[in-house]
Amino acid sequence: MADAWKQDDKEQVSPLAVAAVVEAPTGEHDEATRWPSVPYLRKRQCALWCCGCCAATLLLLGLTVLILSLTVLRAMDPTLTVNDISLPRFSAEPGDFGGDSLVCVNATLLADLSLRNPNVASFRFGRSATELYYGGETVGVAYLPEGKVGARRTSRLTATVDVLTTRVARRMNVTPEMVTSGTATVEFTSFTDVSGKVTVLGVYKRKIEIAMNCSLTLTLYTFRRASVTTNQCSANVS
Repeated sequence: MADAWKQDDKEQVSPLAVAAVVEAPTGEHDEATRWPSVPYLRKRQCALWCCGCCAATLLLLGLTVLILSLTVLRAMDPTLTVNDISLPRFSAEPGDFGGDSLVCVNATLLADLSLRNPNVASFRFGRSATELYYGGETVGVAYLPEGKVGARRTSRLTATVDVLTTRVARRMNVTPEMVTSGTATVEFTSFTDVSGKVTVLGVYKRKIEIAMNCSLTLTLYTFRRASVTTNQCSANVS
């Protein structure tokens, strides 16, 4: 029994185990944990370089589109000009001196026009009209069919106007002497309207309307022959 108590006393007075002490890392290990690794730095540098290249590319593309939209892709104004006006048909003879008309005139005016398109895309226009006026009254109308002018090309248009002779003769200040031996001049004005649209790359669209006014002089020589001249033409684009 005494031996058992002695054994218990020995077990109770045995010293506790000393706790293990972990030394803090020092030297090279401390430097490795303080700075990022070389592969990480390379990946980060590559990502920054790629982002910079993408941003520069987008900026360059934006500047290119802006420059093109202000120069090449910008919808410019087409031009409408008169090349020539002729009289393919003309006849005149004395009328009823006691009536409203001293002369009977039959005339057809032929207008040769040029429509130039300076754009990089085609210009499509609808059905157009050319009206002839004398003394503020319409004395003739010619219609032009719809069409298309290619990019940076010029198309020729022809307008044939049959003059309403009764309206002209009623307003002409003609004497019997002019009919038999003199000359007379008739002042006309014409108005041509062309409406169309230019579409560049399916993105840039612009509706264009060309309005041209001209003044014409028809000279009658003893009412046997005649000539027509164009005094002035002005075109407005909107």
